[in-house]
Amino acid sequence: MKVAVVGGGLSGHAIARAIAARGASPVLFSRSTGFDVTRDDAMLRLRDADVIVEATGRFTTSRSIATRFFTQSTRAVAAAANAVGARHVLLSIVNCERAEVQGYGYFAGKRAQEEAARDLSRDLAIVRTTQWFEFAGQTLERMGLGPVGLVPRMLIQPVALDAVAAVVADAAVEPKTVVQREVAGPEIMTLAEMTRRVRPTKVVRIPLLPPGPTWRAIRHGALLPSQDAAIVGPTFSDWLAHDRTHAEADGIGDASSA
Repeated sequence: MKVAVVGGGLSGHAIARAIAARGASPVLFSRSTGFDVTRDDAMLRLRDADVIVEATGRFTTSRSIATRFFTQSTRAVAAAANAVGARHVLLSIVNCERAEVQGYGYFAGKRAQEEAARDLSRDLAIVRTTQWFEFAGQTLERMGLGPVGLVPRMLIQPVALDAVAAVVADAAVEPKTVVQREVAGPEIMTLAEMTRRVRPTKVVRIPLLPPGPTWRAIRHGALLPSQDAAIVGPTFSDWLAHDRTHAEADGIGDASSA
């Protein structure tokens, strides 16, 4: 089975590893491999795929930019999948469709993407995920200035990306098992708690309280999954311990800097 993974970020690489572990043949398509899903001829480039996994991403808070990018991506992938009779597996976000979070542009874009996929794809599976454990470090990088990091107040139920990738891979190689599925990690916590545990000595964290109803909803749990979500993967502490162990073994640094 040939599986095209569109998106070369953390998720794309994790999904490709999981697909390979199941005996299928993944191929990554991203800007780093010379493919732009919003510009290139996806039907030509993806014509040999049995399954197309869409794990594209663009970090933006702009509703118009996010909506344009994600819907363009999905239109291209859906057209390619339909043309060759391939299954379309879309990686999305838990609760991105909720009205109270539409004020955050990224979620609005993901909602539009899901709607486009349902309208266009003939054989579709959607895997929705809560925020990944890597989100804590990404927040400090994106909203940091020297030793200071701004941390928005968020209540979330984060999950290990490798566990999400395993669910996506199952949806790709066993197409009858998933139509739509939500996955989350085993613990509810705040983003501030996550960032403290990721870098306990390196960054001064300043709580950020963004105004407006969207962020108020996020602070009070609008991103938490339903009771029907599958709980997958390790706890955050176990994930950190594993990540730090591998960093030390690779000579990357000591545990305090992981």
